[in-house]
Amino acid sequence: MFSGIVQQKSSVVDLRRQEGLINLTIDLGSLAENLKRGASVSVSGVCLTVTEMVGSHITFDVMGETLAKTTIGTLKIGDEVNIERSVQIGDELGGHVVSGHVSGMVKIINLEQPVNNHIVTFECAKEWIDFILPKGFIALDGCSLTIVEVGLNWFTVHLIPETLRLTTFGQKQEGDFVNLELDPMTQAVVETTKRYLAQRG
Repeated sequence: MFSGIVQQKSSVVDLRRQEGLINLTIDLGSLAENLKRGASVSVSGVCLTVTEMVGSHITFDVMGETLAKTTIGTLKIGDEVNIERSVQIGDELGGHVVSGHVSGMVKIINLEQPVNNHIVTFECAKEWIDFILPKGFIALDGCSLTIVEVGLNWFTVHLIPETLRLTTFGQKQEGDFVNLELDPMTQAVVETTKRYLAQRG
């Protein structure tokens, strides 16, 4: 489990591509301390399992389903990713409960930068919009964010300077894709309500 509070940006230092599989190596720096093989790490919102460790260089195996649904398959050596280690008992949960099980990708279609603000609009598959509610939670590239506005196939978030500094969102441009994880509590409430209303006719 993760909190959606990104701890740092880290660089991809190696990529080994095989059929249906990527061995992805990232330099976690000090975040590699006390990490163990088999541990879970959120890499731009994707829960990956540690398979190899050489100092602070941590390797993950990424298979077909993850490559198809996330941005991991587009990474190149030198690219930066958002990193969060899994929540430990006693940690402060500053964001919301995030599993790292990505629903799919969304595209940045507009960036606005009024004074002291950074507003990002994402194009979204229509089947997800029912679960994306104003003032609700969403995880984008592993960042726990609050939804501001919602349309038929789009939604917006507002990013504070600290988020832009600490995460890869400071580098994102129109046309870029990010990983989206819907809030499971919102999904459960919406789906339960839909089933109840359908049964009532």
